Amino acid sequence: MVLFNGLLNEEVETYGLVLSSSGILYHARKRHGGWNLLVESSKYECALEAIEQYLLENKESQPDPGHREQVYQKGFSGIWAGIILLIFHVVITTSCDSQKVIREYGSSARHILQGEVYRCATSLMIHGDTEHLVSNMLGIAVFGTAVCSITGLGAGWFMILVAGMAGNMLNAVLYGTDHLSIGASTAIFGAIGIMAACQSMLKILLAGPRIKTFIPFGAGLALLGFLGSSSHTDLTAHLFGFLAGAVLGVIYGIFTGQSLKKNK
Repeated sequence: MVLFNGLLNEEVETYGLVLSSSGILYHARKRHGGWNLLVESSKYECALEAIEQYLLENKESQPDPGHREQVYQKGFSGIWAGIILLIFHVVITTSCDSQKVIREYGSSARHILQGEVYRCATSLMIHGDTEHLVSNMLGIAVFGTAVCSITGLGAGWFMILVAGMAGNMLNAVLYGTDHLSIGASTAIFGAIGIMAACQSMLKILLAGPRIKTFIPFGAGLALLGFLGSSSHTDLTAHLFGFLAGAVLGVIYGIFTGQSLKKNK
């Protein structure tokens, strides 16, 4: 009789050891959806009880059934990104005419639409005052690190930069002319969008579409509303950064989720 079906390689090996240690013969059969584990019908109840006892005793070490969790990486790259923002701010405020730098490298809608697309990136490194700088240093340290713990350094920072630039570009298209913004907050909300959408997409692909799979995205929207809509902030830039990050997060989640499913 089939005891379990659709098992991963590691589960077959583990359950096989449990059955063997209990003196129960078993047979593993490869199928399209995974491995089937079979035992003699007379031993079915004993085999099931042995496996259940093993799972109960090792509950904390067992992976969630049906899928493999993504491996998270430890790191502190967001802190280094915050330090880079600090260095830029010190150089700009001590060695340059800060107002001139803002005029020439800030996210000016009119100039961006005239072809100065580089402003979408350079404006992310410019901050108006110490309070503006410190809040963005904290934001990039927390959310930049969180994204890279999921995606890795290269993919993570590339997507955060692209989300920030895309947010500034879309904001320029919205305003058309006479709008100027600076700061890394657009990229920070891009990171929030990446993290939320990537987590939701992975849960959908690996566990199926359930209401709980949309909790990360809902949390991201809540952060956008809580952190991105205070006074003296560019709400539309934050929104566009979040949406751009969400699109990138969905794309990354799809490719990662498909890869994890193939490796089951």
